[in-house]
Amino acid sequence: MDTTPKAVTRLIEAFAQLPGIGPKSASRLTYFLIRDASGVAESLADALRNLKTSTVFCSTCFNIADASPCAACASEERDGTTICVVEEPLDVQAIERTREYRGRYHVLHGAISPIDGVGPDDLRIRELLNRVATGAMREVILATNPSLEGENTAMYVQKKLAGMGVKVTRLARGLPVGGDLEYADEITLARALAGRSEM
Repeated sequence: MDTTPKAVTRLIEAFAQLPGIGPKSASRLTYFLIRDASGVAESLADALRNLKTSTVFCSTCFNIADASPCAACASEERDGTTICVVEEPLDVQAIERTREYRGRYHVLHGAISPIDGVGPDDLRIRELLNRVATGAMREVILATNPSLEGENTAMYVQKKLAGMGVKVTRLARGLPVGGDLEYADEITLARALAGRSEM
């Protein structure tokens, strides 16, 4: 007979649905929240409520924002002729941390993955093509992940953009700063050689 209260079981099951959280981690999180006296549970509950009521998807780039259009799309200081295409909103944050890119974004919300049942129509590719079709775009930077799914997505988007009069580029890939050649895999090393630049 299971003596675990239903509310505890329900929260464990809810945590276990999150990516990267298994049953043991879900149980640890739940029991931490039960024992915590500092108000973390209430703070978490408020944050989750606000997440759903205070965020929207930008109607232009589909990034998560406080309002639509988002700050990047509404900014007159950003280059409106360049779009950086990423898989997820977290990728926008990573690129913004570099402080090197001053253009606009387009978030696909995933990558083409037939195994997972994700096809081109499940992503925001059609909306990207519509943005480029306005004729205001000069360059589309494909910044999908260097995984099989990311590469397939980039190739698909590149084919769709062919003939639309826009320059299509891909993020450079290669060796990380501070990395040793002996630890690099063959694909990374091959890409580093192919993408070498003059000093």
